Amino acid sequence: MADCVFCAIVAGDLPADVVLDEPEFLGFLDRRPVFKGHVLLVPRAHHVTLPDLPAELRDGFLAHAQRLATAVVDGLGAQGSFVAMNNVVSQSVPHLHCHVVPRTKGDGLRGFFWPRTKYADGEAERYAERLRDALA
Repeated sequence: MADCVFCAIVAGDLPADVVLDEPEFLGFLDRRPVFKGHVLLVPRAHHVTLPDLPAELRDGFLAHAQRLATAVVDGLGAQGSFVAMNNVVSQSVPHLHCHVVPRTKGDGLRGFFWPRTKYADGEAERYAERLRDALA
């Protein structure tokens, strides 16, 4: 879809710190992470919401979300993760995406209040590399 930022990332037209590159799915760091290492998992094909995702992609989507949830623990030293999707309401980009956010006890995340942070220059690349290594 021409005006979709995630489709542009999938096509390579916009830069992203890619951590998971699979035939049907792409995982990359969120530019405005809740916590550093926050990954967005998207299907390569444009589907707006989870109900729109074809059944044949469902298991793969969840399997890769599971792999990313493990990678934030193994690669970043997080104690756990927060995994979530919005469908239409609060969905900032109308392309299905799953948030995989590294969590640590006492990190300050309360309920559905999502504070955002920023990466310092070059820091996103280092986080992406650590996650790619954990996925390998």
